[in-house]
Amino acid sequence: MSHPLSRKMKSIAVAGVAAMAVSACATVPGANVAPGSPITAEEAQVGAQYHEQFVAQFGGEMTGPYASYVDQIGSNIAVQSGLAQDRNAFDVTLLNSSVNNAFAVPGGYVYATRQLVNLMNNEAELAAVLGHEVGHVAARHSARRQAAAQRNQIGGVGIAILSSILLGDNPLGETIARGALQGSQVLTLSYSRNQELEADALGVQYLKNAGYDPRSMATLLQSLAAQNQLDAQLQGRDNATIPEWASTHPDPASRVQNAVQLAGNNTGVTNRDTFLSRIDGMIYGDDPEQGVIEGNQFIHPMLRFSFTAPQGFYMINSPSAVSINGDAGQAQLTTGAYNNNLDTYIRSAFQAIGGEQQQLAPSSIERTTVNGLPAAFGTARVNNGQQQVDVTVFAYEFSADQAFHFQAITPAGQSGTFNSLFSSMRRISASEAGSVIPRRIDIVTAGGGDSVASLAQRMAYTDGQEARFRVLNGLSGNDQVVPGRKYKIVVRAN
Repeated sequence: MSHPLSRKMKSIAVAGVAAMAVSACATVPGANVAPGSPITAEEAQVGAQYHEQFVAQFGGEMTGPYASYVDQIGSNIAVQSGLAQDRNAFDVTLLNSSVNNAFAVPGGYVYATRQLVNLMNNEAELAAVLGHEVGHVAARHSARRQAAAQRNQIGGVGIAILSSILLGDNPLGETIARGALQGSQVLTLSYSRNQELEADALGVQYLKNAGYDPRSMATLLQSLAAQNQLDAQLQGRDNATIPEWASTHPDPASRVQNAVQLAGNNTGVTNRDTFLSRIDGMIYGDDPEQGVIEGNQFIHPMLRFSFTAPQGFYMINSPSAVSINGDAGQAQLTTGAYNNNLDTYIRSAFQAIGGEQQQLAPSSIERTTVNGLPAAFGTARVNNGQQQVDVTVFAYEFSADQAFHFQAITPAGQSGTFNSLFSSMRRISASEAGSVIPRRIDIVTAGGGDSVASLAQRMAYTDGQEARFRVLNGLSGNDQVVPGRKYKIVVRAN
C-alpha cells in the first residue's frame, strides 16, 4: 500500500477533477431537483462515484469508536432533512485530517475531520456542523454552483488548482487562477453568502427537530471564528478571515448573530459530558503518519525526512499537501511517479501544474546535491496578461523509485525567496523519527484549586498555551473554569 504522502500529487489532482468532473456533465445531478426532496438515484450514484476520492484526499477514513460515534450523530441529524427516512441511507465519515473541515456531497455522503470534531464542546455542536452540511445538500447548493460553473469557460485547470492551493485568497493566487481559467470558475465553485445562511437556518431547524439546543450552531460558529483568529495570530498572519473550515465557509464570525436569532428562545440537550468522553484520546493536530509541524520545521517520521520553512512563513499540513505560506510567495511539498530520472520527473511536474492550456516547461534544469540527496531544479516564468510569476520545481531523489519535490510560486525574479527551504531538505535518523510523539485530547476535571492558567500549563505547546486552551474549550477572555466541570487539554501520548 502506498503511503499517504506518496498519494499527495494524486490527491491534488483528484480534488480538482472531482470538482470539475460533475460540472462538465451535460446536466448536473440535482440542479433541477426541488430543495428538500429525497435523494435521487442519480445523486446517489454521483456521491458513490467520488466517495473514495474524497476520503483519500482528506487522509483516509477513521474507524473504531470515534468514527462510530460521529456516524451515529450525523445519521440521526441527517434524517431530519427529509433526504431519506432511514438513517442507514447516509454515509457519515470521520476523516483523519488535522484541518478544520466538514462537507457533504449529493447522495447522502457527509464528512467531518477529527480536528473539527475536537474543536467542538458538546454533541449538539457536532450535530450542528453536520446538519449545516446536510442542509447544503438538501437545498441542492452544490448542484446549483456546479451548474453555474458549467456555464463558465474551463481552461488551465492545473495552474488554477495549484494557485488556489498555494495561494488561496492571496491576490497573487487569485490573479493566476483568474488568468488561467479565463472565466474565473474558482469563484463560482464557492457557496454564496445566502447559501451559507440558508444552510445555517436548515441546520438550526434540524437541531430543533432532533431535540438539541439550537443555540449550538452559534457557539460552534464562535469557536470556528476564534480558532481562525488564533491560527492567524500564531502563524503571524494579519488576515484572520480565511477559515480553516474550508474555503467554501467564509467568515463564520459574521454568521454568529444570525444563528443566535434563528435559535430564538428555544432550548434542548447538548450532551456535553457524553461528547467529551467519546472524543477522549483522539489525535489532535498532525498525525505522525502524515508528518508533523513543530515550529518552523516539518518532520515526517515514517518517510524519514525533514525541512524548515523560511523565517516569516507558516506551514499548513494536510493529507493532500504541505504548504508553506507567506506574503512573498507560496510553496508546496508533494510527490509523483518516479523512475530514476530527475529531469523527466521535473518536466512532468511542470506539465501537471500547467495543464493542457498552459504548456509549462522550465527554461533549464540544473543538478545539485542537498544534504547528500541528489537534487535538481528548474524555473518557468508565467505571464497571465496581468503580471509575471515564477513557478519553481525543486526535486530530490530518495531512492530509485521515490522522489519528492517543492513546487513554488513567487513574483517574477523572486524565486530565491525559497532557497533556504530548498536547501533544508534532509534525511532524519531512526532516533529522530522515533522521538515524534503525537498530541491527543485528554479530558480532565477541574479541581477546586484549578484555573485557566493552571490547566493551560498542561497543554503540550511552547506557545499560546492559555489562548489555545480557551479556544479549545469555547471560553471567552473573561470565562473561568468551574470546579467539577470537564475540560479538554492537549497532551503528548502514543
